[in-house]
Amino acid sequence: MAHHVSLDDPDCREMTPLNTRPLSFDTLRTALRIGWQVANATLGVSIAYAAIFALGGVLIMGGLLLQGWTPFVIAGAGAFMLIGPAVLAGFFGIAQAHEVGESPGPGAVIAGFSRASGALWALALVCGLLFMIFITDAAILYAYMVGAAPVGLAELLPTADNILRFVRWAAVSGLIVAILLFTISAFSVPLLCDCRCGLVDAVMTSARIVLCHPLPAFFWAFLLSTAVITSILCLPLLPLALPWLAYASRALYQAVLPGRERLAAF
Repeated sequence: MAHHVSLDDPDCREMTPLNTRPLSFDTLRTALRIGWQVANATLGVSIAYAAIFALGGVLIMGGLLLQGWTPFVIAGAGAFMLIGPAVLAGFFGIAQAHEVGESPGPGAVIAGFSRASGALWALALVCGLLFMIFITDAAILYAYMVGAAPVGLAELLPTADNILRFVRWAAVSGLIVAILLFTISAFSVPLLCDCRCGLVDAVMTSARIVLCHPLPAFFWAFLLSTAVITSILCLPLLPLALPWLAYASRALYQAVLPGRERLAAF
């Protein structure tokens, strides 16, 4: 059945039908293998691009530690998952340049964003709003459960009951928001990066795939969140892990939604 173009994205006037294939654990394993291969083939530019976010993490975590908000570092690491989808277009640009035999550089990152649908920024705004909601809730929980007294690294072990309560309830709050965001963005972001459909169609397609294959989909979400949060807490790992997971996400999208080539002429 032909897929009708949404009117909410004037950049996407014509595209291939969105025919889907099943999402399985075998698909996840293959995507991880392909992602690792692409990350190694584009190692220099991938690490350089990911290092931007690692530097941002250093500044944010450093600021929290200086303020004595050490327990909030964990919540901050988890919050990256809420804005992470917005950075995928740069990695997709690198992967596309590699696929056509080019030597990817900074221009490939810029090209990835320039080729993406304008609706991607609307989705990025949604990510930003969810990020603000989570951070606000976490800050309220922190003020209520931990208070204004500075907490340093040395005071985390043994961990006080009030800090454990904060981490537990912040995790519950973040989990609810993260599940919602993953459901609507897991496949909509790649679709918008390839400009294959409008925002509404992309979000509905992503939600349908996730809800029709909940076990592999949410296992993938768990794997992504665990790897990224661990890498942020051990920041030298982030420039290595982030490209791998980004390219694996792209490979997963290509397997589940084949025929990603865009036909529209801008």
